[in-house]
Amino acid sequence: MKKKYNIAVVGATGIVGETLLDLLQEREFPIASLFPLASERSAGEVVFFGDSEYAIETLDQFDFSDVDFAFFAAGSEVSARYVPIAAKAGCIAIDKSNVFRYEQDVPLVIPEVNPHALTNYQAKKIIANPNCTTIPILIAIKPILDFFGVTRMNVATYQSVSGVGKKGIEALATETADILNGQAIESPALSKQIAFNVLPKIDDFQDNGYTLEEMKLIWETKKILDDNDIAVNVTAVRVPVFFGHSAAIHLETKKPVSANVVRELLQKFPEIAVVDDQYDYPTPVTHAADQDAVFVGRIRKDISHPNGLNLWVTTDNVRKGAALNAIQIAETLIRV
Repeated sequence: MKKKYNIAVVGATGIVGETLLDLLQEREFPIASLFPLASERSAGEVVFFGDSEYAIETLDQFDFSDVDFAFFAAGSEVSARYVPIAAKAGCIAIDKSNVFRYEQDVPLVIPEVNPHALTNYQAKKIIANPNCTTIPILIAIKPILDFFGVTRMNVATYQSVSGVGKKGIEALATETADILNGQAIESPALSKQIAFNVLPKIDDFQDNGYTLEEMKLIWETKKILDDNDIAVNVTAVRVPVFFGHSAAIHLETKKPVSANVVRELLQKFPEIAVVDDQYDYPTPVTHAADQDAVFVGRIRKDISHPNGLNLWVTTDNVRKGAALNAIQIAETLIRV
């Protein structure tokens, strides 16, 4: 009989937590018992899983010793406090936050890119989920990296408001309605008005002029690929889209690159959907939203550099960029 596992979802009432529950059900993850957890603010709320209704339990009183996998999707403060508690209790903590990503003995994993890193998870029983832009970008370049080699990656991201959570979705919806009704935006929920606007700043500025969001992609790329020599440059932009992160990527490869060969390589990669001809190209709204694939288009050789390649990537940041990757980590472990 197929083994079943006790699962905790921390942050079950948040946008990623809700998606985790949906995907666990869709993918028929073998669950014995489910524990949806959240802060005291959510006490008394219920979530639905299959035909069952579950009351939200609070973290402060929860015993992780009965849990096999704990998915953490409640932000950095919660993860910093409770992930070590969960791991010490013996369960495997899969964490969405950036708290543990850069610790040497914590694997940072995209199952399609570096599943071998999971061999080290027993050191702390903590596995870090990469950032929501890192996941689709590295999946998209993985076949190219393996065939041509990559020396440099230059990226501009176009990130939806759901990357901020429900707060971002509500901000875009409210500001759009206010503007269309002739009302001024007096106190924007984000750093500046997001409706009908783009914000070239995500997260805090660092001493080097980059934002923390930009540095995440730089640091995480080097760790996941185990390559400190790869050069990465990033500009991260928030755009007025509800769901779906996109990226314009320019690669410099180790040997001359062919767009046709790249297209063939990407088409053979199961998690990538190539939408690339003169009549169609992928967008977050028409292709990525509520889908699990990484969509790639606008594949073309750089006319200014013999080893240069340009491509466009878009994916559902809440599904593939967060919840699904975490579940795939657990699925990989239970298959071993």
